[in-house]
Amino acid sequence: MASTTTTARVALLTRDTATGASQPLLEQIHGAFGVTPNMFKAVANSPAALASMWAAFGALGSGTLGAKLGEQIAVAIADINDCEYCLAAHTALGRKAGATSDEMTAAQAGQSHDPKTAAALTFATRVVRNRGKVGAEEVDALRAAGFEDGQVVEIVAHVALNLFTNYVNVALAVPVDFPQVKLRAK
Repeated sequence: MASTTTTARVALLTRDTATGASQPLLEQIHGAFGVTPNMFKAVANSPAALASMWAAFGALGSGTLGAKLGEQIAVAIADINDCEYCLAAHTALGRKAGATSDEMTAAQAGQSHDPKTAAALTFATRVVRNRGKVGAEEVDALRAAGFEDGQVVEIVAHVALNLFTNYVNVALAVPVDFPQVKLRAK
């Protein structure tokens, strides 16, 4: 992971400096990644927030959308919210999940050559931009693309988790410790 010189607005706790319920969660996170990303170190200041975030990642990681689509949704949302941390992290994770560089770049813009992925990205970005206010026709477009109702809900859950992580990283100025990816010019 790359490192930046940004100073976080909260302490970045480690497995050695965290206390209480955050310590075993940071152990799990370190085991999953081989390192402990700065975002989790920041969130570890609140054991409840860390438990919530880690559980959501685990639950959605076991969902029916697949890791690649989850990461494509994440980069689209990160770009909308100007979250350099999440853009970098999810681009790397998307590549690990089998997405090409071109697919991740397109997803960052909310686009895909695959019609089903494009439908999911269009819906997710509209949910973010419209603060959840989407119409029946937008849900129907997901169904027409092949998504079942449970998957529609799962897309909304990915949106919610990514809003949480974007807001943590932007509000708390968490230093990016993944290879940098540039936000799109708006």
